[in-house]
Amino acid sequence: MSAVYTTLAIDIGGTNIRLGLLTANSLRPNYIKTFKINEFAGLAEVIELFLSSAPPHQITQAAIDVATPVTQDTIKLTNHTWTFSIRGICQHFGFERLKVINDFTAMALSIPLLEPSELKQVGGGTADPDGAIALLGAGTGLGVSGLIRSAAGWYPLSGEGGHVTLGARNARELAIFAAFWDKYGHMSAERLLSGTGLEEFYQVICHLDGKTPEPLQPAAISGRAIAQTCPACMETMTLFCEWFGIVAANLTLSLGATGGVYIGGGIVPNLGDYFIQSGFRAAFETKGRFTRYMQQVPVYIMDADNPALRGAAAALNQRFDKIGLSCTS
Repeated sequence: MSAVYTTLAIDIGGTNIRLGLLTANSLRPNYIKTFKINEFAGLAEVIELFLSSAPPHQITQAAIDVATPVTQDTIKLTNHTWTFSIRGICQHFGFERLKVINDFTAMALSIPLLEPSELKQVGGGTADPDGAIALLGAGTGLGVSGLIRSAAGWYPLSGEGGHVTLGARNARELAIFAAFWDKYGHMSAERLLSGTGLEEFYQVICHLDGKTPEPLQPAAISGRAIAQTCPACMETMTLFCEWFGIVAANLTLSLGATGGVYIGGGIVPNLGDYFIQSGFRAAFETKGRFTRYMQQVPVYIMDADNPALRGAAAALNQRFDKIGLSCTS
């Protein structure tokens, strides 16, 4: 007789929502399903659909990671119109316990659970086993987090580092960034290092060159850049990789992340060798007097299935009670 699932883990991004089930004492979700957020009115509708066709289950606890700050009962996604009440979801489904954390906090919690085969190293030396770890990843938005070593083990950081301000390195970048300043009054890292950012950056580059942009999705922009069939796409992705290196390096220096830099999200892992052979690593290491320091820091691309789901489930451990918000019935 197969075990009955007792835990539900949910990963809510800006585009997709993933749900997985765990048995008691399990660390890795299975029976995982992915849905498009735009196809549903709200979170409860997705959970109901998922559970209606799930294997035998008696859910007593659930963990949700979400692409937005988790500071109050009402959760609103940063890059989508969805909102939900933590207490409302807990009561609606009769969960004994519901835990909600930031999606990149969940991603950080997954790092110690990854196998070596789920990582691709991009330069650098050997990680300091006790050094802080930096994490960032581009998808619909740009997530940033990290891990620090405590007496009880690794502990995640919660922040919104994807919204730090960028500064141009040359006249061309200044012209590009100025278009974002004129529109938003702020040039954040997420405006470039995200799916929505790639689309808008491509359009800005076309306009600066006096050309009419095509209605390209991020995958088409990166695809044309890799195939070298579109100069605007090629410039967009060149800037993406270089600025990813710059932002990753700034995070590394801020955290003293000698334990390594981990890259997740939906964009970079899918770029494969293009990213590895890009200007990312050179931009990452170019830090003046700290260039040698940066050259020693390893960078790892997370080539893993649903790491945020694993991290969300891990957040149910009592060690992480003070992370995010919880509701009990």
